[in-house]
Amino acid sequence: MIQQEGPGWRLARDLSRADFPALIGGEGWAFELTQKESQVLMALLCELTDQHQALQSQLMSEESIELEMELEPWWGCLEGSRESWGLRVVLEGGWTGRGVEGHWPAPAAQAFVAAMRTAWDTSGNKQG
Repeated sequence: MIQQEGPGWRLARDLSRADFPALIGGEGWAFELTQKESQVLMALLCELTDQHQALQSQLMSEESIELEMELEPWWGCLEGSRESWGLRVVLEGGWTGRGVEGHWPAPAAQAFVAAMRTAWDTSGNKQG
């Protein structure tokens, strides 16, 4: 079991739980994910943060950026500046018929994505 949290975010992953092995959360909210939902979310967040990284050198320090992406059943948005950004995610009905929405402001978003990447790399189930 992997369990991590920091100011404004938390993450748990327990592959022995068959139905909902992952839990993600922010300030005042949390929800469980299926293995497939968590894998697709990881791919979405990696793509958004990789796109931001690629554009970072082209942005002036006061310039803002908003990147949106959909990877069924998720929609995600990275919004902020060159140095700091937040994340919004929406799980749309999709495979399980349930929908959820979450948000991590800066700097919780950066810490959450770093922890999620580490958790997935550590468990040997990296999506990519």
